[in-house]
Amino acid sequence: MLRVTELEAGYGKSRVLHGVGFELRAGEIVALLGRNGAGRSTTLKAIMGLVPARGGIEWRGQALCGRKPFEIARAGLGYVPENREVFPTLTVRQNLLLGERRRGGGRWTMDDMFGLFPPLAERRDTVAGVLSGGEQQMLALARTLMGDPELLLVDEPTEGLAPGLVERVGHVLCELRREGIAVLLVEQKLAIALEIADRCLLMGHGRIVFEGTPAALRARPDLRREWLEV
Repeated sequence: MLRVTELEAGYGKSRVLHGVGFELRAGEIVALLGRNGAGRSTTLKAIMGLVPARGGIEWRGQALCGRKPFEIARAGLGYVPENREVFPTLTVRQNLLLGERRRGGGRWTMDDMFGLFPPLAERRDTVAGVLSGGEQQMLALARTLMGDPELLLVDEPTEGLAPGLVERVGHVLCELRREGIAVLLVEQKLAIALEIADRCLLMGHGRIVFEGTPAALRARPDLRREWLEV
């Protein structure tokens, strides 16, 4: 589905990514791991067209580099940013309507979202600005799914969440995999990432320094010490 080759990206004169490359298949969860500043979030933003990038980003045979974010979204990619970016003065229902796919409909309805995230059903007429951090994270995920993506780019979805909500987010991502949706997951909590991921990409200094299964990464304490542990 997604093929990234020799990807370079950054901010102004500062280059963050130095030749990143990987592939992602349908119905697969790939965890993008690394310390803060390794380039994980920049990788997602580069794929989504939110930062200038050079190199190859190929989605179902079509090049994405240089295309606008809304064009990339219409091609079938969805992005859930780390800071959630819900519309605080709009209700839960209105936020979901803004994410809805307009042409031809999609596989997900608002009722589906309330089924995946029961707390949102109870708060459907509440403005998003007064939701808890966990509820806002659920809303950000649900709003993106309303656009019917085939690939979901998710940045730190469990940041600041209580253990029960972390489990709920992990469950939802696994449900999406069963629906055939691919997920590229940036996640700081190693335990949840290794539990749900099919493969892991480990980043350091803007490059991929390891690619393999969660079991293979667990068997490499040297890599975890060098590139993950503080």
